[in-house]
Amino acid sequence: MNLLSLYFPELNQKQIDQFIEFEKLFKKWNSKINLISRKDIANFQIRHLIHSLSISKFIKFSPKTEILDIGTGGGFPGLPLAILFPDLKFYLIDKIGKKINAVNKISDALELSNVQPININALEFNKKVDFVVSRAVTSMDKFVPLVENNFKTRNINKIRNGILCLKGGDLKEELKKFDNAQVYKIHTDFPESFFIDKKIVYLPF
Repeated sequence: MNLLSLYFPELNQKQIDQFIEFEKLFKKWNSKINLISRKDIANFQIRHLIHSLSISKFIKFSPKTEILDIGTGGGFPGLPLAILFPDLKFYLIDKIGKKINAVNKISDALELSNVQPININALEFNKKVDFVVSRAVTSMDKFVPLVENNFKTRNINKIRNGILCLKGGDLKEELKKFDNAQVYKIHTDFPESFFIDKKIVYLPF
């Protein structure tokens, strides 16, 4: 966890212990149901934990912010963010039941009372939230219709409620229809080569 402590010095001992346990639990579950590529496990800290937590470099969420993680898969970016922000509420949804079951077991083991994993399709989720997060789920033109009715009208953060997507590669064509989208380059904060083309796309609502 040396890199986590380096890039996120605000972590307390409880959070560091949770991240250590999270990695152990995740590896155990991944050996059963393949939540991520097994070849990728060796890069778990950089490609999954730090990548998920990079959202916190773009915004420091206010307490009581509610966040929906769509297509969470093995719990990314929702679970790492839930550890980092214990005063927030996270809804982690995925249509694949066995993945949500694993996320639920991991969340319970970590005693994350601010996480609610749900096995549903995105269009079935009808609760209003402040932000929607995702990691490379689908293109923005397909993603926006899934969540455009899920935002609260109140704003308790320094930026407007909206979408925060972790994406990679050239996004010019994908974002052509979204004039108000902001792109934050993750490599600004993390020098590892993995982050060179990685970005956070913020689309306010």
